[in-house]
Amino acid sequence: MSASTPTTITPGIEGLPRQVDLVVAGLGVTGAGVALDAASRGLSVLAVDAHDLAFGTSRWSSKLVHGGLRYLAHGQVGVAHESAVERRILMETTAPHLTHALPMLVPLHDSVGHLQAAVTRAGFAAGDLLRLGTRTRRETLPRPRRVSATEALSLAPALRVSGLRGGILGWDGQLEDDARLVVTIARTAAAHGAHVRTHARVLSAGGGRVALRDELTGAETEIAARMVVNATGVWAGELADVRLRPSRGTHVVLRDGSLPGLRVCITAPVPGSTSRFVMALPQPDGTVYVGLTDEPVDGPVPDVPEPTEPEIGFLLDTVSATLAHPLSRADVAGAFAGLRPLLDAHPDDPGGSTSDLSRRHAVLTGEDGVVTVVGGKLTTYRRMAQDAVDAVLVAAGEAPRPCRTHRLPLAGAGDRAALAAVDADPRLVRRFGTDAPLVMQNAREVTGLSDGELLAPAAAHVPVTLAELVFGVTHEGAADVDDLLERRTRVALVPADRPLAEPLALRALAFSAAVPG
Repeated sequence: MSASTPTTITPGIEGLPRQVDLVVAGLGVTGAGVALDAASRGLSVLAVDAHDLAFGTSRWSSKLVHGGLRYLAHGQVGVAHESAVERRILMETTAPHLTHALPMLVPLHDSVGHLQAAVTRAGFAAGDLLRLGTRTRRETLPRPRRVSATEALSLAPALRVSGLRGGILGWDGQLEDDARLVVTIARTAAAHGAHVRTHARVLSAGGGRVALRDELTGAETEIAARMVVNATGVWAGELADVRLRPSRGTHVVLRDGSLPGLRVCITAPVPGSTSRFVMALPQPDGTVYVGLTDEPVDGPVPDVPEPTEPEIGFLLDTVSATLAHPLSRADVAGAFAGLRPLLDAHPDDPGGSTSDLSRRHAVLTGEDGVVTVVGGKLTTYRRMAQDAVDAVLVAAGEAPRPCRTHRLPLAGAGDRAALAAVDADPRLVRRFGTDAPLVMQNAREVTGLSDGELLAPAAAHVPVTLAELVFGVTHEGAADVDDLLERRTRVALVPADRPLAEPLALRALAFSAAVPG
């Protein structure tokens, strides 16, 4: 629909090819990664989602690019190393525009014993060895160190002064936004020839045929596909015989005024544990996420999981133990929860803790030839996708095709110097990298408005702009206000902000609908 380039991602099933090599069901981070991996290996690909890009678990994360420190604490050395490798690839090659180094501060109050402090320091040192072992540059992630109480307070002024003897400062990666990463992977897949369709549900798959339904019009169709990957996450059991034990991770959203001057992620130890922490994570949009929990979930899988009040209370209480002024329920501007699609490794122990289940991913090939990929983490999506495409090629009797995605930059990627040189609005550069000028050019052509109108924020504390919303429709497959405010941007994470941005989203949809083609 754009006057400059054709739409890369499209809602619905109109105009689909009648035959492809591979159908990918699910457009979370893993499914989008599979689509990109397969398309970059030369396969013809159709990737679909019943709802939208990043509709499920992928948009409910802590927005971190984990180096695997938590997994080391649980003895999962292989998972930790894999995470550190994939963190380097994301931060230095594929998505430097969407990632940055995040300082992580563990305050050492009198409630943190010397043994717990020593274990934490050892953990950070081990994490730095992982960084070294994966050849991640020191410029990307600095060395961890001990800081004084004075420096700790300069980094996190809201900390409680009494009993503070200093802190431990480490580093990890942070995403601009998890849903933005998914959308960017999907755009890159489309640029490599993949057909990427939102609001298109897989009704059945197998025997070389895939039945689809357009969730916007109700139309149905069937296409031929030699290979199918089931990347539907917590819904994987609807297409394959796989047993999952979902775990709910909950976060609360605060305005930055609740923790003024926060320049680091406060990492608060959970009482009685040497390996669990609750984090207060400052975000680029002026909010702070506090998370997360790890609670087993039973029963049907909801489309949108809901946080529980006990979980919210636990998060607030744990972080408040480090603060001069404890947080209250009134500080909570929003809350969200996601379900981790953990593979059930203990079918005879249904009461076991989900925190004990491995975060390693699994790739399973069914008798019908459908390959299912589950488990894993957002950080390791690229390796999950690589393994899934390898498996589907084996199942189809295809000759091996080498994976390219470890050295394939995502749309808008550039090194730090190239990103600093982009002449565009800083918010657009953070979210679109070197494609920020394309976002502006597209918005000018579609709307005919001035740059001032296109870049004006929806409200004083709601920085979303018309330019990025228009691009969400013309290039990123957004079909309605929910797609724009829930996933192309994250305005709806604060319910009170959504009504402030809805008029802008409706304008974007109206402008885009008026463009021929």
